[in-house]
Amino acid sequence: MTRHQEPRRKRANGVESRQRILDATVEIAGERGYEGTSIAAVSAKCGLPASSIYWHFKDKDDLIAAVIERSFEAWLLAVQLPGEEAGSPRERVTAMAAGIAKSLIEAPDFLRLGLMLALERRPAEPRGRTVFLQVRDTARAKVIEVIEELKPELDANEAQALATYAVAGADGLFVQREILGDALDLVAMFELHARLLFDAAEDMAAHKER
Repeated sequence: MTRHQEPRRKRANGVESRQRILDATVEIAGERGYEGTSIAAVSAKCGLPASSIYWHFKDKDDLIAAVIERSFEAWLLAVQLPGEEAGSPRERVTAMAAGIAKSLIEAPDFLRLGLMLALERRPAEPRGRTVFLQVRDTARAKVIEVIEELKPELDANEAQALATYAVAGADGLFVQREILGDALDLVAMFELHARLLFDAAEDMAAHKER
């Protein structure tokens, strides 16, 4: 192995270790929640010593925050409005909603852990909760962008109200799936949610024309 290959291999091993730690944390937190998650439990799950975990993450809270951030990045890729070739504006919004639902089924960690932290009240606010609220603002801003693109006649307050309702409805559907499991077709429910939201936007726009 050359001198140049050694640093690259160390970096690759570091990335792999970090992913193993995050994957283990997802499993532990999904089973035990925030309180039941510990560095010792993550170490046992991923097979890496605690010292390796502390090399990547300052503490448990930093670890949970990283899980939320990683999952959110994957989810954010799905929050893209398809182009006009996908059909009418209503069909484009519906397709976007279906993509978001599928991403939540595949990578639900940020929303599951984030909602858990958001509903708790602690004397010292965990960094994970702060990160979740920040990424939520990003998600809401993306929804506002879509509303403004499709319904530019709506004012800022109307777009914000629709975005707030959209995110709240998505939360509720996600929680329902956590309760009911595969008995709830999350994709179908998100598509229905999107169509109803689009109709509400149409109604708002129609009232402005009167």
